[in-house]
Amino acid sequence: MEILTLAWRNVWRNRRRTLITIVAMSFSLMLVQAFHNLSFGVYAQMVDSGVRSGSGHIAVYRGDYVTSRDDRLFWDLEKMGAMVDLKHRIAALDGVKAVLPRLYLPGLAQSSRESRGVMLTGIDPVAENAINPLLKNIDAPALIKTLDGRDALVGSRLLTELKLKVGNKFVFTAQGPEGQLVSELLRIRGVVKSGIREVDSSLVMVGRQRAAAITGQIDAIHELAIILENPDLEQRLIPLIADMLPPGSELNAVSWELAMANLANAIKLDYASQKFIFLIIVLIVTIGVVNTLLMSVMERIREFGVILAVGATPGRLRATVMTEAFLLGSVSMLFGNILGALATWYLVEIGIDLRDFIPETMEFGGVVFNPVMRAAWDTVYMLQISIYVLLLSVVASLYPAAKAARIAPAVAMRHH
Repeated sequence: MEILTLAWRNVWRNRRRTLITIVAMSFSLMLVQAFHNLSFGVYAQMVDSGVRSGSGHIAVYRGDYVTSRDDRLFWDLEKMGAMVDLKHRIAALDGVKAVLPRLYLPGLAQSSRESRGVMLTGIDPVAENAINPLLKNIDAPALIKTLDGRDALVGSRLLTELKLKVGNKFVFTAQGPEGQLVSELLRIRGVVKSGIREVDSSLVMVGRQRAAAITGQIDAIHELAIILENPDLEQRLIPLIADMLPPGSELNAVSWELAMANLANAIKLDYASQKFIFLIIVLIVTIGVVNTLLMSVMERIREFGVILAVGATPGRLRATVMTEAFLLGSVSMLFGNILGALATWYLVEIGIDLRDFIPETMEFGGVVFNPVMRAAWDTVYMLQISIYVLLLSVVASLYPAAKAARIAPAVAMRHH
């Protein structure tokens, strides 16, 4: 307690220098916490949007479809369901919000004037309409209603390129199971505007059974997308779902990081860029603590000499200087957390509105997200980085503490 009291008094001997150091460290800690929480919230939003319109948090594929995207690797949901009641058993798992069967078929969309290469996506309309963000801005009358109807949703750019309007008909042609060309006459019921050029210029959505008719199997699907109530349940549920898959069926359950590698890699790359900011913070904290304590030691050389002369040990001086660093780090950690919490609260409630600078939607890793960027609370990270700053303060004090411990009393007492 005596060392703590003495160290506290020493810290405030030069108030200006101490305040500058505390402000720099607190502000640096606030920036790291606020920036991380903003990224944490934006990434969570992107992943949520991506898994709802894409693979789900967990996806079931046949063979190596996740990497090859070979449209021949479809499987019959009804046959698998008859064996293990797969879809309903997965849907009954605690934490599963929805199970979405999908079929993807590349082909050619033709109007009377133009033709374009497209990706036909077969969906279960009732389940998909409630989950898929691509469909959230489409009025209810313009949505697909049945599994086997000829109504279709098309991308906004594709609609323009085919020179068609809502209500017009067009022909979709793809390769059938025996290598023959199979054509389906479809009618445009609604328009999808995702904000992603590739999607808007190639997307065609129809009822799953209408798309499956091209394969010759009425319940053929490529993907069983599983949406979870909480993304944190992913690692627990993947083994459970894998155990439900029929032996010898070539089916396997994978996480969204594998199914949507572009998004996962984009997030990892962006996270890596944060390390540069973190290194800057480390540099600021280290320089600040070393400078403050070293200057304090140099100003008190004569005083240290007297203390050593009356019987104090070098270890006591070393402990005093390191305690001063601990106090600097503690005060900075306290104010940094307060500022970081206030900044995060603002970013959670208000966010950063980029709509005046960019279009209505933003694309990242092949996923569209809201241009109003909002943070999310990552309290574990906030605590970890706070403790790290405190430990770094103590580590940075090792050199000034060692210098204080090496002072020779006779020389120090002659110091002016």
